[in-house]
Amino acid sequence: MRTPLIAGNWKMHKTIGEAADFVDNLRAEVPGIKDVEIIVCPPYTAIHEVARGLMGSNIGVGAQDVFWKEQGAYTSQVSPRMLVDAGCTYTIIGHSETRGRFGKTEDMSAAQLAYFSENDDTVNAKLHAALSAGLTPIVCVGETIDERKAGKTDEIIRVQVEKGLANITNDQASKMVIAYEPVWAIGTGEVCDASEANRVCGMIRSVVASMFDSTTAEKLRVQYGGSVKPDNAKELLAQPEIDGALVGGASLKVADFLAIIKAAR
Repeated sequence: MRTPLIAGNWKMHKTIGEAADFVDNLRAEVPGIKDVEIIVCPPYTAIHEVARGLMGSNIGVGAQDVFWKEQGAYTSQVSPRMLVDAGCTYTIIGHSETRGRFGKTEDMSAAQLAYFSENDDTVNAKLHAALSAGLTPIVCVGETIDERKAGKTDEIIRVQVEKGLANITNDQASKMVIAYEPVWAIGTGEVCDASEANRVCGMIRSVVASMFDSTTAEKLRVQYGGSVKPDNAKELLAQPEIDGALVGGASLKVADFLAIIKAAR
């Protein structure tokens, strides 16, 4: 049995003080939960304080991204070693927003969106760096609404998985996490139908099986992400191919995040 993983991606939310208060309150609510793995992914500025606040608890800490070099002249980037030093055991890689694929773009221009330049090659470089540092990667894949309407969902995701996971070992693959996050459902309030989310997660597992083997694919956890909320979490998390959730906005309130954690049990 694969242990479900509920990961809270806080994105660009919470000061250090707000983050510390949140984890103090969350920690008090989940001490007896052992059948669900829980992690929170604060902004870089709060990682160390959050990790201190969660020391000795059953809640882990992840980063929202990582760079593929150990050190060097890479202004604004954060290395795997720095994340481990700050207290991380997980890192998200290739989130649609770092790829410049937003479900809701608000008022950003095309030139501004070009700032977010993640691609399958950089995802793969980050994956190798994270694994080498002992971090567990959560690799995100997903299609835009135009790609879905064109019937390209499976094709797009297959390529993202195959290129993103290139040249890793079976053992490494079995220990990592893939998050299926349909871009059109991120930050929009739209959610993928549970049966379709289950189908795509199963398809991802089949791609992993073809790249490695069926044993590796069965060990791999595949999450769903995209407007996961307390009122839809139970149906999504009851699907046999879905092994947890990558939660955005609903991870910012303790009560909502706790409800999703409990829905995974």
